[in-house]
Amino acid sequence: MTMDLAPGHDEETRLAALAVLAQQVRELMDAVVLTEADEDEVTSVTAQLVALTERLNDARRERPLMPDFAPDGAFRHLGNAVTGACNPHALPLVIEHTPEGSQADLEFRPTHEGPPNSVHGGVSAMILDHLLGHAVATSGRAGMTGTLTIRYRQPVPYGRPVVGTAATTRAEGRKTWADGTISLPDGTPLVEATGLFITPSLWVEAASD
Repeated sequence: MTMDLAPGHDEETRLAALAVLAQQVRELMDAVVLTEADEDEVTSVTAQLVALTERLNDARRERPLMPDFAPDGAFRHLGNAVTGACNPHALPLVIEHTPEGSQADLEFRPTHEGPPNSVHGGVSAMILDHLLGHAVATSGRAGMTGTLTIRYRQPVPYGRPVVGTAATTRAEGRKTWADGTISLPDGTPLVEATGLFITPSLWVEAASD
């Protein structure tokens, strides 16, 4: 007997609608950051948002969406802060497998600004942490971040395409190291990262059972 972990068709339709809502909220957040609307318009929009928030809160769960498997069998985490299509905070990051490890085409938004006209360093670190962890997991050695070292080479622009890459470099026992970068499309490095990931002993024991 096998257990079907994929949500049913009706739930998939609801999740698809939720992903569309999350994207609209991303656009709303950018609009809030960039608007030059006058006070009356801002107050009017705020009142409408309060009403919409109350409507959504009428059917509120206790925590974000948990990881699951899509109907095609792919693992996903729709509530994740980096990759979650249903989380407005996420880009969302779409990661591709490469022979070297992991890669993602990125375009940061105005909401990610740190220094003027540049992406906040903490946002870059978050993206690289996730990319490094993904590369480690796809190498068959999933782990939790132990240390993350970031080297900021040049400012990361928002509103322009950049590329994130990551690959494992070595492993020793439950420890795995990985390197990654955020670069311009021509390969110019903007941010570099090295991470140490540790596989929890409980995960090792579960895999051996």
